[in-house]
Amino acid sequence: MHIKKNIGLASIVLIVFLVLLSGCVENETATDNEQTESVDWRDVELTDVRTGEVFRISDFEGPILVESFAVWCPTCLQQQKEMKKLIETEGETITHISLDTDPNEDVDAVLDHVQRNDLDWYFAVAPTEMTEDMIDEFGVEVVNAPIAPVILICEDGEARLLGRGLKSADELNDEVAEGC
Repeated sequence: MHIKKNIGLASIVLIVFLVLLSGCVENETATDNEQTESVDWRDVELTDVRTGEVFRISDFEGPILVESFAVWCPTCLQQQKEMKKLIETEGETITHISLDTDPNEDVDAVLDHVQRNDLDWYFAVAPTEMTEDMIDEFGVEVVNAPIAPVILICEDGEARLLGRGLKSADELNDEVAEGC
């Protein structure tokens, strides 16, 4: 148990270090013909690991629940089981997207996780730039897998990070009903 906590803590420390380090690296200067544009994290192109479908979070109308997770995280799996219950009761009235934000994981690890646990909504690996933009908007908690971070995006595009910890299907449904 102590080893798992240390591994989880080490991963969080690594993510925070990488984010802080990225702010210290000097960006290349754009030439006269190039423009550097900041892309909203919701407009980043993602690929669903299950289907190969390319999508953006902004392609969907709210309400949307975006879960930040890592395959090694048992709390994340518990949160995904609650998401699955919510889908079973509410159908497709809420879009569900799970983003792996662990820089040490890849498409194969996420696909294996999805197949092993019989999960069937959108799953993608978040590019580093997207993860950094999410941290800029919501703080480092958005990539702290053990606290089961979930973002609620409403019909009007307003997004907020839901409270810390595992959220039951009923709690998620209540957040959508009250928050949107």
